[in-house]
Parts: sequence; C-alpha cells; structure tokens
Amino acid sequence: MRQDKSLLVITHLSQLLDLVTGFGGFVVPLILWLTQRERVLAMDEHGKSIMNFQISMFIYALICIPLVLLFGLGILGFIVIGILYLVFPIINAIRASNGEQPSYPLSITIIK
Repeated sequence: MRQDKSLLVITHLSQLLDLVTGFGGFVVPLILWLTQRERVLAMDEHGKSIMNFQISMFIYALICIPLVLLFGLGILGFIVIGILYLVFPIINAIRASNGEQPSYPLSITIIK
C-alpha cells in the first residue's frame, strides 16, 4: 500500500461534483474508493465515510420532501443539507491532507 494524501483530498472534493453535474458527487468517490481501497493507505476508511455521508444526505433529503408541505420545514431542511453538503467535504479534504481521520457529523453508519 502506498500513502497518497492528494488522492484522498480529491476523493473528498469530488463530492462537490453534485453541485455541477447533479450525480457525479456519488459516482466519482464510489469509483475511486472501490478501485483504490486496497492500494492507497486509509482510502477504505475515507471512502466508507464518504459513502455513508452521501447516503445519509440522500435519506435526509427524502425525509425533507414531505416536510415541505408541513409548514415549510422541508425547505429549512434542504437549506441545512445544502450547507452540510458544501462545508463537510471541504473540511474533510483539509483533514485528509493533514493525515487526519475523516469526520462527517449526522452521518448514518451504513457501510462498516
């Protein structure tokens, strides 16, 4: 295994592709994780954290859809999700470049 902090940073930042393409933020990190998890040191842990965060944000977005009809709470939820979706990949990319462990709050542990 080799240590490649730049690839870990790219993997975290690739989540932001959702803001541009609408779907690349899930596909690109998934491909990087699946192809590099046995070659790059700490990629498995970072990849699992990213996938858990992506799946969690999708679940939270699904929950917000019916809440839009309930006093507009879903709109507030979408705003919070958007902020989390923008901020935490950047924070964790910085953490990865410093050799630290990823941390995605509110992330449901689905992939262990």
